[in-house]
Amino acid sequence: MLNTIYAGITALVVITGPSLAYAQNPRAEAASQRITAADLNALTDARIAIVKGTLQLTADQEKYWPAIEEAIRARAKARLARLEPITTGAAGRADGSAIEVLRDRNPVEFLDRRADALAQRSADLKKLAAAWQPLYQTLMPDQKRRLGLLTMVALRELRDRAEQRRIEAADEEE
Repeated sequence: MLNTIYAGITALVVITGPSLAYAQNPRAEAASQRITAADLNALTDARIAIVKGTLQLTADQEKYWPAIEEAIRARAKARLARLEPITTGAAGRADGSAIEVLRDRNPVEFLDRRADALAQRSADLKKLAAAWQPLYQTLMPDQKRRLGLLTMVALRELRDRAEQRRIEAADEEE
């Protein structure tokens, strides 16, 4: 059982590491380095497989899984929709100088767009929580422990990636 968890964690790190590195670098000029919709779909498939494999659902619990998978895929689709304007906007801003980009920014419009994006992410997260609720009530203590461990590892990876981006941004400023 512990081997399954370690295998899932290892697969998560191996799959998400390189993909996230490219996804977080909007200045990558080579088209081959840009993350594609197919890459994100493959990453979503892998995440779903890792979570499902880690839980080792019983036949009775399997009936709750389709709603969870649908919610996970909906969040991934929404993430892709959020990334598209960012990458196209970054490409458009790359043509102008840094001073022009800063001069032409409207902070009120930015705050309004950010608030809308956060509201949408909140709604998507609520849908995911609602999808998980029925299954979570049926999980056995060992399944809950494995899910908690997987969540903790995933959050640690996100924190580490965010810290790495902060350090890289600080290095670029110097």
